Order: sequence, then structure tokens, then C-alpha cells
Amino acid sequence: MVYDVIIIGGGPAGLSAGIYAKRAMMNALLIEKVGLGGQITKTHMLENYPGFPEVSGMELMEKMEEHTKKFDLEIKFADVRQIKDGGDVKTVVTSDGEFETRSVIVATGTRPKKLGVPGEDEFTGRGVSTCATCDGFFFTGKDVALVGGGDSAIVEAIFLTKMVNKVYVIHRRDELRAEKINQERAFKNPKIEFVWNSNLQSIEGTNTVEKVIVKNKLTDEITEIQVGGVFMYVGVEPGTDFVEADKDGNGFLITGPDLSTSVPGIFAAGDCRTTLLRQVATAVADGALAAVSAERYLAGIE
Repeated sequence: MVYDVIIIGGGPAGLSAGIYAKRAMMNALLIEKVGLGGQITKTHMLENYPGFPEVSGMELMEKMEEHTKKFDLEIKFADVRQIKDGGDVKTVVTSDGEFETRSVIVATGTRPKKLGVPGEDEFTGRGVSTCATCDGFFFTGKDVALVGGGDSAIVEAIFLTKMVNKVYVIHRRDELRAEKINQERAFKNPKIEFVWNSNLQSIEGTNTVEKVIVKNKLTDEITEIQVGGVFMYVGVEPGTDFVEADKDGNGFLITGPDLSTSVPGIFAAGDCRTTLLRQVATAVADGALAAVSAERYLAGIE
């Protein structure tokens, strides 16, 4: 079988692309590595997705998954390892075999970056986490540190205050990058203390996290902060290793206005591509546009 389109990734962009592809009567296959929903399922609350004033990431993605079932989108769980470009027909190589298709939509999203400090790997799963929604409960009543200053960091810091005693937000600058409304909420929260102009030097402990070592960038002062856990929100990197197409310096796929990549027939949607804003709303829009662009591309080659 040769598919009309194979969509790689089961997050908001991938599911949106699947819905639009099936509505266009395309023979579509969606391949996801682990589980549908993507990184947004780890977000406890969204307030900026139109039509849903407040909704958890998991709930929203469950609704999207349910929507795909209406159109009988074929879904396979496998790890994509390569896309072989054969011109009009491409081969997607996975851990569960090879699949041929006339077009591909890469919607693999992003994964959390590592800071690379001593103790980060050693204590992952034993006090170091990248998901407050997933692991916050385990730190009930404790003091924790959170590294970062973007939207994800500040939203999750606020969430943690529901369970923990105190959150030390360690940020390398003297101002946040998060949305103003979230900044205001964080500044007013008595359980959040900001550690400005500082870099995390190491995470230390015996069997679990016991403290973090922080260095002030302006004064070079070294400070020890006693905490029972550390949450890392230091950026993301795209899951595009298997794609041989033009990328920017950080590995994000470069796309045209129709979301085409430098390889004819391969499109990119959502957070894995170069874009000004990475939100669920933009990912869903990307998925729709990529599917329509793939349909038009097929009409041209046929």
C-alpha cells in the first residue's frame, strides 16, 4: 500500500493534520512513538485555547483524539527512524517496518532540553523532573527549585504552590519571558521566591535531591538552597533528527508559507518547525494548513 500522506507525531499538530487529511478523503496514516497528545498533556491548565476558558492539556487532547475516531484515522505506534526520499514516493522507516507514502507531514513537536549540570542525570526520577503536573504531588509540603523564566516555567511554578511549601524560581536574567498575566500571578504568590541573575551550578544529595548550588552572574556569589526537588524548564529541542531537510541552527525545520520543507512532498507542522509562537492554537492551525498543502501537492504530481 502507498499512503497519500503519513503524519509523524500525535500531538495537536499531528491530530489536526489527520482530521483535515481524512476530511479530504486522503488515505492517511499517523505514526506516534509513545502516546497521543504530546507534551501538552503534561500541562495542568490551559487558558488560551479558544473556546475553552480553562481546560487541562490531557482533557483537550482526549477530545482531539476522540475527534479523529470520527474519521477513522489509522494510527500506528512506532519509532520513526528515517524518511527515504524516492521522489514521488517516500519510505518512512520505523521500528515496526517500512511504509510508503506520496507525502509526509512531520509534526514531532519538541522535547525538554537538558541543562547539563552535575547531578541532573544522576537525580532524574529521584528529585529532578521536567513535569510539575506529573510529579508535583511527590513533593507535597517540601521546598523545591524550578529553573526557567518562560511561560511553561512560570505556569508550572504557580501550579506547584498548590502542593509544595515554597518554590525557588532560578532565572539567569532579571526579568521573565512569560506572559504578563502569568508574571503578575507569580509575583503575587507568597510561596514563590525569585532568584534573579543566577545560574544553577549543580544538584546535590545522597539518594535523592537535597540542595542546589546557585551562582549569581553579577556578583559571582555562590549560594546553597536546601530543596527536595528540582524542576527543569530550560527550553526545548525539536524531534527532527531523522529528517534530512533544511533546519535552523537549533534543529527546527525551515518551512515556506505552505509549510513545505526543502524536500518536495515533506511538510512540517507545529513546534518542530521555525515559528514565532509555539502554542496549541498555532500547532492546530499548522496541522490544518499542512494537510491542505499536502493535498494540493498530490494534486500537482498526479
